[in-house]
Amino acid sequence: MEIDKPSSEPSAGRVTGSAIEFRLDPSSGVPTYLQLVQQVEHALRLGYLKPGDQLPKVRDAVASLVINPNTVLKAYRNLEAKGLAAGRPGQGTFITATLSQAGLPELTGLRRALSGWVVSADAAGLDDSAIVALFSSVLRDFRERHDGSAGRPDAADGGEAERVA
Repeated sequence: MEIDKPSSEPSAGRVTGSAIEFRLDPSSGVPTYLQLVQQVEHALRLGYLKPGDQLPKVRDAVASLVINPNTVLKAYRNLEAKGLAAGRPGQGTFITATLSQAGLPELTGLRRALSGWVVSADAAGLDDSAIVALFSSVLRDFRERHDGSAGRPDAADGGEAERVA
């Protein structure tokens, strides 16, 4: 899934003129409304969207993405139900909460480091699916170690002493 900040050049399949540009991937198997919800959530986590930002107007999303208005409305209702957005009659839908867990400087450094890792993975011959699979596997292993180490005496060092010894 791709999240874009707005640009001055309109292109097919994108909604412009808002703090976020939606893109659809018809081959993803993810329902269209859910793709919109996930893009907003990702943009919130990455700090691209913040409270007060306006989401694309329904008519603009419908025209640009060539989808049914009910699909956009369903996505926005889902975001409202999660407490992330609120509609203002005659004005549009606006972000009301954030999911960002880190500040922009931290995200910038992490993005730079991750970009370097992706370049290395690409140079090693991994395609996009293999990169995602490897990253997901490492993240899952990290979470299992992190969640499984709570309460153990060696939890502070993440179990490194146990693995090194």
